[in-house]
This record gives sequence, C-alpha cells and structure tokens, in this order.
Amino acid sequence: MSCPRGAAAPDRTTALRLFAASAGYCQNPACYRPLFISAGTDRIHIAEMAHILAASNQGPRAVDAMSAADRGAFENLILLCANCHTLIDKAPGQFPDALLVSWKRNQQARLDQMFGAVTLPERKDVRSAIEPLLLQNRVIFDEYGPDAGYQENPESEMASTWQRYMRERIIPNNRRILAILDVNRNHLVPNESRTLELFRQHILDLEAHHLTDIALGVQRRFPTEMDSIVTDGEQHA
Repeated sequence: MSCPRGAAAPDRTTALRLFAASAGYCQNPACYRPLFISAGTDRIHIAEMAHILAASNQGPRAVDAMSAADRGAFENLILLCANCHTLIDKAPGQFPDALLVSWKRNQQARLDQMFGAVTLPERKDVRSAIEPLLLQNRVIFDEYGPDAGYQENPESEMASTWQRYMRERIIPNNRRILAILDVNRNHLVPNESRTLELFRQHILDLEAHHLTDIALGVQRRFPTEMDSIVTDGEQHA
C-alpha cells in the first residue's frame, strides 16, 4: 500500500489495521472501488494510505503542532484508491478532516451490517452465528490447504484452487466471524477475549500474506481455541 510521504509513515501493524478496516475497498463512500484486483494471473492492489491531517506542515489539512507519531497513527489514516487519494489532497477545502473521519466510521457501520454483526441475546446464539463459517473454513482447509500435498508444485491446480478459496471464502468468513464476536464481546469470558485477539492477529497476517505485498516474518496460525469459543466447554470455565 503506497504512502509516498516518508515522514509520519505508518508502521506495519498500522498498515495491516488500515487494510482490515477497509475490507479491501476504497473508503470513499462515493467510490467503494475494490483495491485488490486480478490482472491476468497476477493479483495487484491499487490501495494508497492517505493522511487525514497532512504528513507535513505543508500538506493538505495540515496541523502544525501535530507530532510525527500522531500523523502516522491509524486514526489519522484512510485507505483509498489512487484517484480518490489525489482528489482529496488536491481539493482539501472540499474534503475536510471531519468528512474523511466520517467515511471511515460509516464504512465500519456498513460492514457490520453486511456481515450480520448484530447484538445477540445469548452465548448459544453467538455460537450458532459463527459455527457454519468456522466449519466451512475448516472443510476448505482440510481439502485444499497447504497440508494437501502440493507444496512441491505451487503452480499446481490445487494450489490455485486454495488461493481462490482463501480470497473468496476463508478471508470473508474470517471477517464475518470477527465482526460478530466483536459486537457480542459481552458474552466472552476472559480466556475467550484473549482467543479473539489471537484470531484477529491471525486474520491480519493471513490477509497481508494473501492480499498485499507487506513483508511478513513469522505468521500467527489459526488459534485452535476458536473451535470452542462461546460454547460451554473449558474456555467458559
């Protein structure tokens, strides 16, 4: 994800959070263009990290007293396509900071609605909402995942199928599961809250690996405790 201004550049974690919050779409509600697209056999992105308040004192919507850390913070960044990034920076008077902040906030509400992230009355209802998604991901992983035996030939048809299912099923399912659990955190016990945060990190690493060109080191694996979250099993003890 391009950020042409070196000053106040976000760190890797912030960049991943920004992508996750966008769900892969330009955050301008008049655009919502997909930021990760296919070009033949290549998967490319047209995402750019834009500063809400400028990265420097000479930039659009600049605040002179703002620290470099605050300029590069998640709260001061928005993910846009290249066209929208150029637009907001060349016409800053038409795109004040309050408007850009509202774009992020309203997109999150829209995503929650799309993912069915509503408050549920009981733990069993939360489990019923996420269990089919967890099951589908598990079946896809077992049938097509890296353990299926094609590691020696990453160009094989099975490897291609795995990548397609990852982008079209597993990653969207993960986002739905996360949204449902986030809005129903009141039903989680302490151990489950930790499991949820491990799952969140797993999602960020998975998306960075499969959808972006962000360099990764060690990637967090799927936390097995997710298989029993919001049940009456040991995590509820």
